Amino acid sequence: MLRTCVACRERASREDLLRVVEHRGQLIADERAVHPGRGSWVHPTPQCLTLAMSRGSFARALRVSSKLDTVPLENRLKSLMDN
Repeated sequence: MLRTCVACRERASREDLLRVVEHRGQLIADERAVHPGRGSWVHPTPQCLTLAMSRGSFARALRVSSKLDTVPLENRLKSLMDN
């Protein structure tokens, strides 16, 4: 099944993208795609993450009007890149 990256807008399979959800005002990585609610998809790369945050793509895709804390997502992405 194909999804679209909220940053670069390229279509890719679920296995190539990271699902991101909002939980209590924070963006968190939903690696197993099991968290309830709306999710957005992004390539797990620093370039796409930076682009999505600078454009406000996560808030728009998740339909959230408040400012989102991106630190948990950034930390998880760093740990994914280190492995």
